Amino acid sequence: MNGFPLLAGGLLITAALALGLQTLQAAPESAATPPPAEVAPAPALPATEPLPATSQEQAAPTPDATEAAEEARSEVIPTPEVTAAEVSAPPTPTLPASASLPGLRHEYQRLNNCGPATLGTAMSVWGTPDTQYDIAPAVRPAAGDVNVTPAELAAYARAQGLDTHLAPGGSIDLIRGLLSEGIPVIVHTWFVTDDGGMGHFRVLTGYDDAAQKFLALDSYLGPLGMDYAAFDELWRTFGRTYLAVYPPEQGAAVTALLGDQADPQVAKQSHLEAALAEAQARDDAVGWLTAGQAALNIGDARMASLYFDRAFAAAPNPALDPTRPSWVQGGLPWRTLWYTFGPLEAYTRTARYADVLRLSGNILRDVPSHEEAHYWRGRALAGLGRTAEARAAYTEALRLRPQFAAAQQALARL
Repeated sequence: MNGFPLLAGGLLITAALALGLQTLQAAPESAATPPPAEVAPAPALPATEPLPATSQEQAAPTPDATEAAEEARSEVIPTPEVTAAEVSAPPTPTLPASASLPGLRHEYQRLNNCGPATLGTAMSVWGTPDTQYDIAPAVRPAAGDVNVTPAELAAYARAQGLDTHLAPGGSIDLIRGLLSEGIPVIVHTWFVTDDGGMGHFRVLTGYDDAAQKFLALDSYLGPLGMDYAAFDELWRTFGRTYLAVYPPEQGAAVTALLGDQADPQVAKQSHLEAALAEAQARDDAVGWLTAGQAALNIGDARMASLYFDRAFAAAPNPALDPTRPSWVQGGLPWRTLWYTFGPLEAYTRTARYADVLRLSGNILRDVPSHEEAHYWRGRALAGLGRTAEARAAYTEALRLRPQFAAAQQALARL
């Protein structure tokens, strides 16, 4: 699981069970011992308090922000009307009523290691021996790093000679299709317990249409059955992002399953249309967050910013955020920006630097070692002409992750 304080002695899963998770009786192949009690990193404040959003900062010169100056504009952009009928989707092939992948090596995670442990489990079906102890030093070298991105997991898998397909906008039918071809699928989901909500990776290993469930290997809870509908509610928090991991010889099968969604541009546009349809229908924070990220994926930072504004303005959902602190504002679940950085990118690209400083400061209040927050804070400071502070922010991001290419490039531009 990605960075969440857990109770010593185990995890309370009452809320998770209420959302449709069922522990299966069958044990995973070569299952490791259960996870130890996890202890959260000690909370600490960043060196400076989060800066307030002031009109002076918002309008300051932006020598490092030619892109932002070109994109920023004052008029309100209306939300396009999109209906579900407009959304393109690949044809659904006839699939078997159930499928289950054999030969996966389940591994229980250590602190903040759900990403590395889950990737190790997924790759094991192809004979890759790497465990979380091999993977974690490469993808989260800082001990206090609470987040690994799906892209970092994909890059590691490719370095081992495997192919990957990483995309948002997945569907239950697409996941079933991949599983029917023997391909494990890593999904980025929200994870709700009595202790609150967090981002969490799981690997799906099969499905059963009669029971309407996916089979999953969870790095914390072990083998699970996940009700299709309950799973989808948790999955949509991260835009239904999925990562298929497979050997090169399986590439043709993956391409056939994807249909026209194998074209990245078609897939991005289709995802935007589907995300807008759902956001307009449900009008909730998660829906507008997904729409904002989808708009950003096609390069429209202005529209993305407006959708993110609607996400922050929406009413909070207690079911996703049962331990929400009183100081948290806006509709998104607490900790959402630990895992997804679309609002920080969109607000940077539209010169809304005060918002970036405020949001990144909130992250660093809880997680001082969050390298992405330091990076986006540096981008905002550079845009405001505060070069020395930007250099310090980039330097801290690189101390935490020395191979952070975006921070390296940003530091070189100063």
